[in-house]
Amino acid sequence: VFGTLGAAGGSMAASAVVAKAPDVADAKVPKASGPDARTVAEIVTKRANLKDKTVLVRGKVVKYNEAVMGKNWVHLRDGSGSAADNSNDVLVTTKDQTKVGDVVTAKGVVHLDKDFGAGYTYKVLVEDAALQK
Repeated sequence: VFGTLGAAGGSMAASAVVAKAPDVADAKVPKASGPDARTVAEIVTKRANLKDKTVLVRGKVVKYNEAVMGKNWVHLRDGSGSAADNSNDVLVTTKDQTKVGDVVTAKGVVHLDKDFGAGYTYKVLVEDAALQK
């Protein structure tokens, strides 16, 4: 299971894995509301300004890996951003459970340049998020 984590890190091979689920990959989800609300693309493209800040993002779960390194790993898409620059997918870590196809709102802290070892590095991710359906 650990070997299937990478997607938001920018690896083209990993992005291709997520793209194989076209029924969930092209999600169009309304932006969450509130002062901390951001789209997936905003989190990815404005990551430097959001570093260590709490964000609220609503998206469709396009990939889910449960209980890896004590966390659940969730990839969200909301229809914003582009696959060409990997701004259409954001990784969220959480203790909460979900499943592919669910639309969830995640509230967590943006972290940058995380290296979990074994080649799993992420330019941006939202960690320790609480999920609401």
